[in-house]
Amino acid sequence: MLKKFLKNKKVQVILIIIILIIIILPFASYRPIYDKSELTYGVTFSARYVEEMGLDWKAAYLDMLDDLRVKKLRLPAYWNEIEYKPDIFDFADLDWQITEASERNVEIILAIGGRLPRWPECHYPEWLGFTKSAPSQEVAQYLKKVVERYRGNPNIIAWQVENEPFLTHFGECPEINQGMLEAEISLVKELDSPSGGGAGRPIIITDSGELSLWFHAMEQADIFGTTMYRDVYSSALGRYIHYPIPPSFFRLKYNLARSLIVKKPKDYIVIELQAEPWGPKPYYTLTKAERSRTMDIDKFREILEYSRQTGFQEFYLWGVEWWYWEKTVNNDDSLWNEAKTLFN
Repeated sequence: MLKKFLKNKKVQVILIIIILIIIILPFASYRPIYDKSELTYGVTFSARYVEEMGLDWKAAYLDMLDDLRVKKLRLPAYWNEIEYKPDIFDFADLDWQITEASERNVEIILAIGGRLPRWPECHYPEWLGFTKSAPSQEVAQYLKKVVERYRGNPNIIAWQVENEPFLTHFGECPEINQGMLEAEISLVKELDSPSGGGAGRPIIITDSGELSLWFHAMEQADIFGTTMYRDVYSSALGRYIHYPIPPSFFRLKYNLARSLIVKKPKDYIVIELQAEPWGPKPYYTLTKAERSRTMDIDKFREILEYSRQTGFQEFYLWGVEWWYWEKTVNNDDSLWNEAKTLFN
């Protein structure tokens, strides 16, 4: 029976494919793994999110700069805060953040667009009303105002245009199709070109590490940024899940995507590395036991080592607001102090 089974040509082809996969997979997933001393870390900071927790966001921001001594920072330029009324722009809070960081020689990635970090992912002004697709003319005006205001600042090292624009099923967002994204990227490049008074900074395009294939995002990016999570709460499944994927999964995706696209990014980073809990409700409303299901100090150390083994070298941690909340509200500075070792 077995001999007859093995003589079947379709079975033979399948077996050959399986053998080739087994042989090729270790090479396809190969990527140099950096020593800990070679890794660099930054954070994403959302003043809005600190405010939602009832804390002083300026105090948190200065503590992050002066106590943690963060030297790499991603800041979102929320459209609905900047242009809170049509053609009326308020840059006061963002100006303050950029000035304070620049005075300390911090490198800044400025995230711009309608879809930016923190739930509900999209931050379009209410005056736009409901729209199924991104309003290109209004977006262009907002991008122009932001880029022209900050392009002369040498501490801004890159523009991130939109956040995970191809992850359309996540967040409460109008659709951003590829044509719209390309138009936004072209506009930012034009505004920031040397002839326009800027330094021609690279464009960062981001994508999900676990839920996307990276192809489209990589093709649009000067720098590609992936997210990286381990323990999350799935609203679709109604339960907590642990992603059962090894670090080699990311190395394999990196090699496959690079081999299948024509225009390759100049660099690859982890733009969002999980360092805070993810539950069915905001973490500041969860119990300590619930928060620990997806992040605590042991899981924090684990994900740092896990991320190192993926072959990436630069990481932006997602959770500085949580570390500050634990330190300030719960008198627990263990995460804060653990993170401090990465920046000092």
